[in-house]
Amino acid sequence: MPSYTFDHVHLYSPDPQQTAEFYEKKLGAKRIGVTEIVPGRFITKLDLHGVTLLISKSKENMPAGLVHFGIKTDKLEKSIAELKTGGVKFTQEATQINPSLKISFLQAPDNVAIELQEGGV
Repeated sequence: MPSYTFDHVHLYSPDPQQTAEFYEKKLGAKRIGVTEIVPGRFITKLDLHGVTLLISKSKENMPAGLVHFGIKTDKLEKSIAELKTGGVKFTQEATQINPSLKISFLQAPDNVAIELQEGGV
């Protein structure tokens, strides 16, 4: 059976720098860095006392705020197959984002989006 661990909370913001500064100055988060995950798309990564926050620029016509939370697995394809067999709906199939990160998205109850990932940013 694949293993699962909590990985991150992902936020969209019209101004990721300003949002990151809020978490740093008001809540004591530490900036880990900024990563270009695909050409032109950057993610600011913060450590909020052991919880990873990812902040990226809001997409056009998409609301800012909480986008999804991420769960890491050691066997993405096997996880997808098992979850689908159990009736879980996926909104995005496995996608290789970069050489070290592969993701998919599933729909949890109450319209909660979960990024299921193998590897990391």
